[in-house]
Amino acid sequence: MDHTSPFDIPWLDPQLAPVLLVVLVLAVVGTTILFCCGVVAYSRRRSTRYLLITIVLGLLATRSVVGLGTAFGLVPMTIHHLVEHGLDFTIAVLILYAVYRSGPTNGTETDTERTSSELDDD
Repeated sequence: MDHTSPFDIPWLDPQLAPVLLVVLVLAVVGTTILFCCGVVAYSRRRSTRYLLITIVLGLLATRSVVGLGTAFGLVPMTIHHLVEHGLDFTIAVLILYAVYRSGPTNGTETDTERTSSELDDD
């Protein structure tokens, strides 16, 4: 693939190329900002929960960059699908794991009953 412009890619309607580019650029900028916020939050809290969230935000930023690379013809469509769906699965697993880890340690205790030091350990 030697395309350099999204307007020349056969699978993309030229009329929708500007819309796709705007959405992809906003996604890259937005997810990168969120990832940076996650890094700052993790550096302050240093907990497993914050690490998992930061990793997920980093994967979302990576996903957006792959999408932008595909629009510019730098990432082949097959690789795009493999990476994107692989990241979707990984993100879902990490979010579910973070939710699982943040639940009460026994069946009766709630987060409001736990001390702040116990919450930071999650």
